[in-house]
Parts: sequence; C-alpha cells; structure tokens
Amino acid sequence: MSDTRDVAKAAQVWEEKVVQKTLSRSPERKKQFETTSSIPIKRLYTPADTATLDYQQALDFPGQYPFTRGVQPTMYRGRFWTMRQYAGFGTAEESNKRYRYLLDQGQTGLSVAFDLPTQMGRDSDHQLAAGEVGRAGVAITSLADMETLLNGIPLDKVSTSMTINATASILLALYLVVAEKQGVKWDQVNGTIQNDLLKEYIARGTYIYPPSPSLRIITDIFAFCAQQVPNWNTISISGYHIREAGSSAAQEIAFTLADGIAYVDAAVSAGLDVDTFASRLSFFFNVHNNFFEEVAKFRAARRLWAKIMKERFHAKDPRSWMLRTHAQTAGSTLTAQQPDNNIMRVTLQALAAVLGGTNSLHTNSRDEALALPTEESVRIALRTQQVIACESGVADTIDPLAGSYFVESLTDQLEAKAVAYIERIDKLGGAVKAIEAGYQQREIHEAAFRYQQAIENKEQVIVGVNDFTVEEDNQGELLKIDRTLEQQQKQKLAAVRAERNQAVTKAALEKIESVARDGGNLMPVIIDAVRTYATLGEIADAMRNVFGEYRAPSFL
Repeated sequence: MSDTRDVAKAAQVWEEKVVQKTLSRSPERKKQFETTSSIPIKRLYTPADTATLDYQQALDFPGQYPFTRGVQPTMYRGRFWTMRQYAGFGTAEESNKRYRYLLDQGQTGLSVAFDLPTQMGRDSDHQLAAGEVGRAGVAITSLADMETLLNGIPLDKVSTSMTINATASILLALYLVVAEKQGVKWDQVNGTIQNDLLKEYIARGTYIYPPSPSLRIITDIFAFCAQQVPNWNTISISGYHIREAGSSAAQEIAFTLADGIAYVDAAVSAGLDVDTFASRLSFFFNVHNNFFEEVAKFRAARRLWAKIMKERFHAKDPRSWMLRTHAQTAGSTLTAQQPDNNIMRVTLQALAAVLGGTNSLHTNSRDEALALPTEESVRIALRTQQVIACESGVADTIDPLAGSYFVESLTDQLEAKAVAYIERIDKLGGAVKAIEAGYQQREIHEAAFRYQQAIENKEQVIVGVNDFTVEEDNQGELLKIDRTLEQQQKQKLAAVRAERNQAVTKAALEKIESVARDGGNLMPVIIDAVRTYATLGEIADAMRNVFGEYRAPSFL
C-alpha cells in the first residue's frame, strides 16, 4: 500500500508528464479556481491533502464530539430533517390557510414570516406602517391575531419557527398564551424564535433598542425558557442574513459563531450556568451555490462550535457542545430572469445542506425574486426536499462525503479561516465592540463588492443573467396581496382595543416599564400584558420609553 509521500511524488510526476502536455494543447477555463472564501481549489486532491487528519480528533462518529459528522448518532436514518416552508403574508386568516395547506402537503414544521411593522414593533395602524402591512409577512398586532394565525394547529404536535428578532419576546409570549388557551402546557411546546439582534446590527437592520438592552432581553428569554419552556430553542443565531448581505462562507461561519460567543458571554455574565441554556441554542445558516464549500461549511461550523463550548466556556454537558442548525437556500441567488432556473439552484443548495447534515431546511420558491410565492411554487419547493429525502438515497448513510480529500481539506481550511476572523473579533473586544467599530460590516461589504465584480466581469456566470440569456415577456402567475387587507387589519385592531379592559391593560404596560427600568425578568410581565390584549406596538413602546431606539452610525 502506498503512503502519502509516494502519492505526492506520483502526483508531481503526473502533473509534469501528463497534465502539462494537455495544458499546452488545451488551457483550463480559468487561471485561478477558488471558493467564495478565496480558498484556492487545486486541480486534484489526493491522500496527501488529508495526511495529517486525525480521524477521532477531527471527525469521530456522529453524535459524538466534535460532531463534524452530525449531532445525532443515526442522523437521517432515524428520521429526516424537519421540512419547513417559510410562509406568512397578509392577515392572520390568510396565513393560517397557507399553513394548513402546507401541513396537508407533508410539511413537518411551521416557519412564520412577519411583516415589517411586526418586526419593528409597530402596530398596523401606526403611521410608519403604512403600505407595509402584510407585505413581507403576516401582520400580528395582538393576541387576537395570534389566535387566528394558529387556529386549528395543535401546538403540542407542531414545531414552529418564528423569524422574529427585536420583538421576539413579545411573539414568544403571544405563542405561549395561545398554547395556554389550547390547554397545552408550556413544557409541551416545541419551536424556535430567531431572537438574534447582533446580526441585525451587522447585516439586516430590523432592530429597535441599542445592543445592551437587546442583550438583556435575550438573556431574560434564556433564563425564563430554561425554567418554563424547556423544549423551546431560545435563539437561532443567524448566519443567513450575514450571507445574504454578501459575506463569504468563512465569514458566515466566523461572524455567526462570534455572535454566539457574545450571547453565551452575556448569559454567563447575567449569572446563568452555561449548561442550563446552551443546549437550546440553535443556528441558522444559508446555503449558497458553491456546492462542496457549502457541505464543508456545515461540518466546519459544527466542529468549531463544539470546541468553543467545551474549551472556551467549559460546558460539561455534551448537548451544550452541539451546533444544531436550520438552513435555508439562498434568496440572494434567485433571479427574476428565467425564474424556472431557480428550481435547479434550490435543488443543488438543498442537497448541499442535507449532505452537510442540517437538522432543518427551508427551500425557497422559484418566483421569490419577483413576489411572495404562489401555492404552486411553494409545493414545488417542498417537493424538492421530499424527492431528496425519499428518492435520492443520500439520507441512507451518514455524512456520505466524509473522507473525500477535497471535502476534508475544505472543512479544515474553512475552520482555519473562521478561527482567524474570530481571533480578530476577540482582539477588538468581542462581537458587540467589533460591530460598533464596523468591522464585520466592512468585511461583508468588501466580500460583496468582490463577488459583484466577478459577475460583472463574467468571471462568475449567473445563468440567464450575464450569460445564456433569452428574451422574456411573461413571468407567469404571481401572488398579489390585496390592498384592502391593510384597512381590514386596522379595523380588527380597533375592535381589540375597544373590547379589552383598558385599566388592566394600562397597568400591565406600566409594569413592563417598571421592570425594564428597575430590573427583573421581562418575560413574565410581557406575558401578563399579552393576556390583557395589549398590542405588540404598545408593549414595544413600553420598553422604548426606557431603552430608547438605536440609530446606526455610518462606517463607509
């Protein structure tokens, strides 16, 4: 049997005697091949590229530290990943119909999109909400809306993910009170709130309060759920939006895990034992087009997070070391031109997420570059996951690309690049200080600029956009939001305000201000206010009165 030194020598001979002859007749397509993280891609990978790989230290077995090969011992042989379709639009009634349709089609978990006013803590009748009610997601202003949204959906059987950040505490409170009204105990509900404010300051912008009070609210949620809602994932630390803003894969890993470090630091500083909350942290990653880099990204992120939790935070419970992740295919890669091409893009991205070992997956719809997706487009996106799960065979064995010289080399290099970024963030004083200095924002902007240059120079071909184009007239049937829905939502909100006990609601809101100002966990008083039918905007304003609003400085 040849050792790696023999292979390396043989590869050098092959390069000199075989490859060079071919290149003299037919040059390669590019002078330099590389991933989105500027990792050079070699012509060929051999055992020499994994010669230093220590199997048990770097990989080991699924369900065991460092979890490179997956967080569950049997992975998809036990059950498939959770298949979610991110959905929500218009009113709670309309979104409820879409959710029930998706559950009937075989979806195994809900994923709720909220409109911008809900995300920003504004009621539907606020002047800043005009024209945005029900557009980017469902409008939720009070317990009445949440009761309608979840009507007929058993909260002890369905896992629900809510993509909500600045108002995550309020939406969680609404969800828990609906469960209470269904007769479902809080320890029976299962789901996730995104609740990741640091990435909002970095990449997305739907923040309300400054970083310090935002971290306080987040740690209040950690502490409350550890005691009251043990099966709830209290945060989904999101690299998705960091990637959508233009980061590379290595930056996505690094900036996401750096945010995770900041949240753990904040919780520990607030007096929480790391093993009481760490197992309920979850992550949310993007899946882009560079197939093998995306597979390696999930593997590298799991391994790096396990090391961080074990070595940096000295967590003792193996569940605290696990990076459990939801993934979503890349919205930024979808094109308005030739939108049916998006089906193939989403299929490749979904396959990369599955081969990378994701625990949950949303597949984007073909028409999302043009509008919110139609039911037909959503069904195709869901069927994409089901075909991969049931027909491709990739879920029949665990981590099938492990041992690939290329994939293992990429996994190592992505981890090394991510570690270098995290070390720079540490030197700046941690994620919050680095955000305040604009470090992550500048790095992302530079990566996005390089990628856009590659598209404009045709170094990166986008099929149907900068090559292989056709004349297009008809973009097909698109989903349109009824403009009268905004007025209907305002009328329902007015009815809620008219029918509630105003004195009880006022007292509940004053209690939120008091706890925000004087200290204590905010979750119990937010839940009490929700029970009185206080609105989302009123609850957010009670905290605004104490915490103020964040205004982002310019770093460019």
